[in-house]
Amino acid sequence: MMRLLLLGGTTEASRLARHLAERGIDAVFSYAGRTDHPVPQPLPTRIGGFGGVKGLRDYLLRERITHVIDATHPFAAQMSRNAIEACGQSGLPLLSHERMPWQASPEDRWTRLRDMAAACAALPENGARVFLAIGKQQLAEFAAKPANHYLLRLVDPPEGPLPLPDAHAVIGRGPFDVAGDTALMQDHRITHIVAKNAGGRGAEAKLIAARALRLPVILVDRPTLPPRESRDTLEGVMEWLAAHPAAPATEVPRGV
Repeated sequence: MMRLLLLGGTTEASRLARHLAERGIDAVFSYAGRTDHPVPQPLPTRIGGFGGVKGLRDYLLRERITHVIDATHPFAAQMSRNAIEACGQSGLPLLSHERMPWQASPEDRWTRLRDMAAACAALPENGARVFLAIGKQQLAEFAAKPANHYLLRLVDPPEGPLPLPDAHAVIGRGPFDVAGDTALMQDHRITHIVAKNAGGRGAEAKLIAARALRLPVILVDRPTLPPRESRDTLEGVMEWLAAHPAAPATEVPRGV
């Protein structure tokens, strides 16, 4: 009998959770716990880390998981690596449900870089007004350029002082629209945008707005992960599940 672990945190994960629940598929939704008020899900939900590869492997065994779908954020690289290793050790099928990365059009003014340190280095030393659309985890990287002004968009209000001397935070949860992001950039007189190449439509509005405003975008590429099966559509995920039926209960992989 199938019992699925869905590693979530994205719009695609929530859509898949609804689809699984409507079809009565036994599944558990897992949040990393990065936000204070995660979106409620129609599946049994757990919040928090597993404790590395061993903790995840033990959970898979204890909960008699037969399939794992990694629908975490494309930049949640450590969780994805842990899932690859834990499923490999446990002999469980693993699928990445990952949105396609954004692709530049001829009108875009993008600079693609490998990481946040390189993104920070690419900014002017002073005087720039930067829309830092990267979440909260790596804000401190930009303290190396303290003479710029930073506009931050966060899901939750900051719990303490921001790690940047000249910053303003707006609180919001996507999806966002082009009109709203255009107004936001104009109101804050933005000159540069830094973003992760997360893909998907929910956060693409800032790039469309930047294109219309002719603003330069520094886009950080996704981290490199070991090879794994991947599907970028809901239909592809369901086809993969159909092609990987669960083993009989007595044959569920028991770990190593």
